[in-house]
Amino acid sequence: MPGNFDLSVYLVTDRPLCLGRKLTGIVAQAVRGGVSIVQLREKHVGTREFVEMARAVHAVTRPANVPLVINDRVDVALAAGVEGVHVGQSDMHAADVRALIGADAILGLSVDDPAQAAEALTLPVDYLGVGPIFPTATKTDTSAPWGLEGLRTLATNCACRM
Repeated sequence: MPGNFDLSVYLVTDRPLCLGRKLTGIVAQAVRGGVSIVQLREKHVGTREFVEMARAVHAVTRPANVPLVINDRVDVALAAGVEGVHVGQSDMHAADVRALIGADAILGLSVDDPAQAAEALTLPVDYLGVGPIFPTATKTDTSAPWGLEGLRTLATNCACRM
């Protein structure tokens, strides 16, 4: 598994929310503002454009020692030479992702409920993306919100295992 990395201020990109501003400019501002890790999330672009976008964003994050992880796409992460991948429950299985990206890359996994979280503790992942904690309008295919108590319980259960 990779060395230390900081998840304290985790930016997930969403170009429609950029309101016409350049993604690399927003990421640069976020890095200057203290973002500690960036996830490039693009659901509606072709592979070539996604790789080019990842390389452009990585040119911003790498000099600041801010890891860049790619959402869902192991191929894009490998082609762009970024620090990791974040996958969801319907993406490639975490064990297969780890086999492809190696032990030194960052691997995150989204979990939607306590059963998925319990299973994730047996997988070769570095962190869990949990959500939603509160209702959200930015992602519509989510499960019921965990709430703060659900998050607290998960954190307590994970702290001694990961």
